[in-house]
Amino acid sequence: MPTVLILGATSDMAVAIARKMAEKGNNIQLAARNANRLLALQSDISVRYAVNCTIHEFDATDFATHASFYESLIPKPDVAICVFGYMSDTVAAGKNWEESFKMINSNYTGAVSVLNIIAEDFAAQNSGVIAGISSVAGERGRQSNYIYGSAKAGFTAYLSGLRNRLYKNNVHVVSILPGFVNTKMTEGLKLPPLLTAEPGDVAAAVEKAIRKKQNVVYVKWFWKWIMLIIKSIPENMFKKKNL
Repeated sequence: MPTVLILGATSDMAVAIARKMAEKGNNIQLAARNANRLLALQSDISVRYAVNCTIHEFDATDFATHASFYESLIPKPDVAICVFGYMSDTVAAGKNWEESFKMINSNYTGAVSVLNIIAEDFAAQNSGVIAGISSVAGERGRQSNYIYGSAKAGFTAYLSGLRNRLYKNNVHVVSILPGFVNTKMTEGLKLPPLLTAEPGDVAAAVEKAIRKKQNVVYVKWFWKWIMLIIKSIPENMFKKKNL
């Protein structure tokens, strides 16, 4: 029975992904900064889906602990899904380096740190799947979320390069690009209902992408075309828009 590692397992999307992967018969390793918050989820998954579910302390921004964290996992996962991330007010972050630093580390640096370690292990054994939750926000910088978007742009490029590098090692890398998702992180934002996914939609997209070895997946198909239009706007026009 395959083992799936969920990095950042307390988020709404991560919970939905963990349940979906357990439903498909996978053992689950839940990893988050405060593992005690995962006890109820661990118990529910173990009972509901009759799989082995364990919890592990993991801090995405404590880079020095990532190697020891991964070494402590028994067994090592067959699939690693990177779900953690952080978004805050762009205007406030532009005035406060600590807030910008937190967004960059949470959305990019932490992911690169831990996935580099996992990638080396998967490459050595010539098997495995890595899935990363990035964002359509990384496809073009916009004034409303350019710090968050720039970190996700870096993460998307990282996943693309990792996919290219690990292909010869029989390791598959999936990039998941949600648009708006109704979660605690977006609570309080005015999201357009027709363009907004639920955590369950993301979970279904992740499970399908892993199973079918897809490369780049937009959770809602229309975001591919929305972002194509946004990217096609000439820069001398785009810079004047309030986006």
